[in-house]
Amino acid sequence: MITGTGITKTFKQRGGVLAGREVRALRGVDFSIAKGGAASFIGESGCGKTTLGRIIAGLESYDGGEIAIDGTPMTPLKPKQRQPHFRKIQMIHQDPYSALNPTRTIHQTLQAPLALRARQTGRSKQWMEERAAEVLSLVGLDPGTVLSRYPHQLSGGMRQRVVIARALTVDPEMLVADEAVSMIDVSLRLGILALLKDLRERLGVAVLFITHDVATARYIGDDGELFVIYRGQVVERGSVDTVIADPVHPYTQSLLSAIPVLHGLEEPGEQPVVPLESLDESQADTGCLFARRCPFRGERCESELPLLQVTGGVPQEHACFHPQRRSVIARPLSGV
Repeated sequence: MITGTGITKTFKQRGGVLAGREVRALRGVDFSIAKGGAASFIGESGCGKTTLGRIIAGLESYDGGEIAIDGTPMTPLKPKQRQPHFRKIQMIHQDPYSALNPTRTIHQTLQAPLALRARQTGRSKQWMEERAAEVLSLVGLDPGTVLSRYPHQLSGGMRQRVVIARALTVDPEMLVADEAVSMIDVSLRLGILALLKDLRERLGVAVLFITHDVATARYIGDDGELFVIYRGQVVERGSVDTVIADPVHPYTQSLLSAIPVLHGLEEPGEQPVVPLESLDESQADTGCLFARRCPFRGERCESELPLLQVTGGVPQEHACFHPQRRSVIARPLSGV
């Protein structure tokens, strides 16, 4: 299990006219992801979800709070002491084209992590060869066809499967998939999502999916948790089905109401679309972070920051002073 408590992260602009300007990427985020579980982080671009995923995978430092893996806090440990813990968590990057070295065959790509593991465990070269073939088979690729090829000789979907196979070489306990299907042809996306779901069920590996696509979050783990992130703060958190069926935070409702529909075949939800107006980057970080864009804001929202909690008789956690279930997803017309 990996848990995070009060994770904060601030970036500082280093060059240009905005040099010295600080951007708060994460604002006291809490999370918990169990072994074999599923979780999804969703939100607009720049909301902090990718930064949080990189922190979980050990690829990014954090300013405050604590990350614990299987109960072991990471902050007191030196970098070399953290490596065995973070090795349990492998990242699947968004772009399969840049994730693989174009000058190496797939065999060479897989042998690099396998050679390191073989030295650590005293295993033979034959084991390395067998394991390379095994992980390719796990992701639905034919080792005899793929091992000798270079990345440019594979399709985008095949490259992403190779990236997943490389992550599996170290027997991870969690895969962090950062928009892992966004740069793949639409016709191939479902296959990659089905693969991740299958790996979770067969190997017991947890899957953390970072996405802006609600449908993807639901497909990967309908029994998992959904974290809705806005400007570095988790504004709604609960089971996937609960948050999607009955969102209570206006920001979550705005994301769901933006789902495209086939006009003329649906009737609108009970709640009109919540407009996502342009964000004034100069606004002060006082009060609710979503207040300037929220049509339901009140005086309290302008001056006080709502914390993530369960109130108002709804099952999911939310950071809103006016939580209210609002149906925002269009439903098919009866008889259509």
